[in-house]
Amino acid sequence: MSVRSILVVAALVAGTAACATGPAANYGPPPSSAFNAEAFGWSTRQGQASVEGRIGYRRDGVAFGCTGSVALTPDTPYTRARFRTLYGSTEQAAVPEAVVRARTVADPNADYRSFVRAGTCADNRFTVAGLPDGSWFVIVPVSAGAGGERVVLMKRVETRGGRMITVSM
Repeated sequence: MSVRSILVVAALVAGTAACATGPAANYGPPPSSAFNAEAFGWSTRQGQASVEGRIGYRRDGVAFGCTGSVALTPDTPYTRARFRTLYGSTEQAAVPEAVVRARTVADPNADYRSFVRAGTCADNRFTVAGLPDGSWFVIVPVSAGAGGERVVLMKRVETRGGRMITVSM
């Protein structure tokens, strides 16, 4: 058999194999977005990671400043579904507080507050330390001054290797 014949046969075999269908990979059902305390378990560990942030949010040329505490909520199937509803994204958002409060989420009485890490925002800066590696949603309420409309900033971050990450909101 010539080299050319061998190459033609090899190409036909490879092409036929590529078209063959086998059993579909079964990775199991997608994770449920129902509240499940076990999904938060990883976030209860102490770690060496930290999130350091700065508020630089502006709208229509007006600077907004933080108005209280900062919350880091563990990224779980439940919180991802919840934040998609509340903020319209699971990556980053700036939504008026009144809009967030008016939206309805599934299982609104699920209490995940004990898994949330909190920090204080002062002079538009914050740090939350002692975090395990994982994905978190940073939530910061801001306003353009006393009595101004409050906006809730949300950004997904990921801590890795016990290092500090810096985030600008």
